[in-house]
Amino acid sequence: MLISITETARLLRNKKLSPLELTQDCLRQIAQLNPLLNAYITVNEESALQQAREAIEEIHRGNWRGPLHGIPLGLKDIIDTAGMRTTAATERFKDRVPDKDAEVVRRLKQAGAIILGKHNLHEFAYGGSSMISYFGEVHNPWNAAHIAGGSSGGSAAAVGAGMGLAAIGTDTAGSVREPAAQCGIVGLKPTYGCVSLRGVIPLSISLDHVGPLTRTVGDAMLVLHAMAGYDPEDATSINAGDQDSPGDRKKPFRIGVPRRFFCEDLDPDVSSAFEEALVVLRTTAGEVREIDLTVPTDRTLQMAESYAYHADFVASSPELYQPETLRRIRSGEHISPAEIKEKRRELKRLRQEIASVFQNIDVLVTPTVPIPPPQIAELKEHPDLLRPRELVLLRNTRPFNVWGLPAISVPCGFSKAGLPVGLQIAGPHWGEALVLQLADAYEQATNWHMRQPRLE
Repeated sequence: MLISITETARLLRNKKLSPLELTQDCLRQIAQLNPLLNAYITVNEESALQQAREAIEEIHRGNWRGPLHGIPLGLKDIIDTAGMRTTAATERFKDRVPDKDAEVVRRLKQAGAIILGKHNLHEFAYGGSSMISYFGEVHNPWNAAHIAGGSSGGSAAAVGAGMGLAAIGTDTAGSVREPAAQCGIVGLKPTYGCVSLRGVIPLSISLDHVGPLTRTVGDAMLVLHAMAGYDPEDATSINAGDQDSPGDRKKPFRIGVPRRFFCEDLDPDVSSAFEEALVVLRTTAGEVREIDLTVPTDRTLQMAESYAYHADFVASSPELYQPETLRRIRSGEHISPAEIKEKRRELKRLRQEIASVFQNIDVLVTPTVPIPPPQIAELKEHPDLLRPRELVLLRNTRPFNVWGLPAISVPCGFSKAGLPVGLQIAGPHWGEALVLQLADAYEQATNWHMRQPRLE
């Protein structure tokens, strides 16, 4: 299978490849590998094939919609799809069928993307492992004995295994970037308010982001371009106007490395891969300097907003939740309105203050995840380890949701056991172009993104 949307789009537009052929290839891959990885909850086979036939007709008529036209992709099953169930991986919503597409789905369809189906996830996106799901845990395409990460674990596993050329996930504390790192692919969280949340089941409305998971940085840029833009019907959407692009950057990047917090207690293989990545960045991209950051770690607002969405459901039928999800949701039950109001003021202040960091640097670089993907059997045998392990997995990604900054994870190596390691690059608000440019420069200087898992 072709792994680059950019290359594939060129073939589709020149009629050297058929959207139907491409979609059938993805569906065969799903049929072969989903029993092993459990990445999809719903496969939209009949509709996907019909969308592919329509794409063929449009392209032959010269009605080219852009680089996503005829590209098969999947959606995290927390994003509403008209006429196709959206379950959030929970028994409560196992038969829920929305009557309207989420705004992000509407935009993707308008761009000509083909929707293959809906991806498995951590129930209601409340976790970083994709171990807790009414439909069973997601497995890592590099080694099915390990987690794929979460909460967008199915999305990352699907892209990593070639069961679609891209995926759309959500990221509240790292749930696009963390599973992307664990599955050896690219995951991008844009600036808060860049992509509409309308029609996405919320985890924490102040911290939720929607972002793409792809095989290359260039592909992430293409998918983001199709999704992004102001939505006047979404209260979280921000009309930032046209953002300046850095263009073909001639001057070196000023790269900040906040070692305190982000580089503490790293797995030795992660540490080694990160240091090697810094050598590449120094050689190819610019100056690398160590900086100090005060990192927010409070989760009160996230817990309170999660409980607010679920309060009525919890009161009426708590038995429809997985027990661990119910426990997490109830952790926000007794947070007062006054405390929530104060935490929202604090969030606004933190987002304003972080801007000053970028007066002296262009981007921040950290390891995406401090440790390689844990083993599923270990977490099942010792369930008390699950939440502490998830908090470690999300440690380096969570602060960027609080700050609302754009951040991307790109592959930067492998552990001795053959499990992927990710490099996180973050920039100033609305600095997606800058982040993507450095990520692309790193990707072009290495070949980690070209490696694919051997699946049977």
